[in-house]
Amino acid sequence: MLETKERKRKHSLREMINAMMYLTKTGCQWRMLLKNFGPWQTVYFYFRKWKLEGVFEELMHHLRQAVRKAKGRNPSPSIGIIDSRSVRTSHHIDSAEYGIDGGKKVKGRKEHIIVDSLGLPMAARVHAANIHDSVGAVDTIKLIQYEFPRLKKIIADGGYRGKLADIVKDYGWELSVVLRPEESSKKFHVLPLRWIVERTFSWIENYRRMTTDYEYKTESAEAMLQMTFCQIMLKKLIQ
Repeated sequence: MLETKERKRKHSLREMINAMMYLTKTGCQWRMLLKNFGPWQTVYFYFRKWKLEGVFEELMHHLRQAVRKAKGRNPSPSIGIIDSRSVRTSHHIDSAEYGIDGGKKVKGRKEHIIVDSLGLPMAARVHAANIHDSVGAVDTIKLIQYEFPRLKKIIADGGYRGKLADIVKDYGWELSVVLRPEESSKKFHVLPLRWIVERTFSWIENYRRMTTDYEYKTESAEAMLQMTFCQIMLKKLIQ
């Protein structure tokens, strides 16, 4: 029998990852990637391949565990904090993946995330901005159903009141809604633990590709968000 030889890879996988990180940090277009990384088509091929295989999500979970261990924490958090932010899209896209957030006056999508007490990502989901927080949170919470054996409580703001508490209870957790003081609701208040997820959103803002949603598909936007989280946690490991 004739032996088949595998074709030798022209570009290292590390360079492919470096190119993707360069793209999320600088916000450049795929076609404007530096030639040092290799052809942009090759980089995009691996991005799409790893996106469909869930590689970025898996890498995000591994890095979160590594950071928690480095901080002397248990790899599995006991508290999660959920919130969303609305992001404008760069163009009109499929109506099923695009909407208007009437409260924030934003046309685009919502990034729903759950973080631990260190602000590290536990789950990330992207959907149309016209979907209410309490509805969009359901799919986000499903992502952590089997990931965190120590999880006991999820902290949220007033936008998550309603049937979501019963859904969370079915998973064996408690939904704790933290409200702003009624006496001076217009003033700024640092709410217990709620500020942690807001800080995580500010970390994301340091990556230019994430300031606007340029992706045609929400699955690509989720992959970009997961990859950005990976970069954030890699920096924490080397600091």
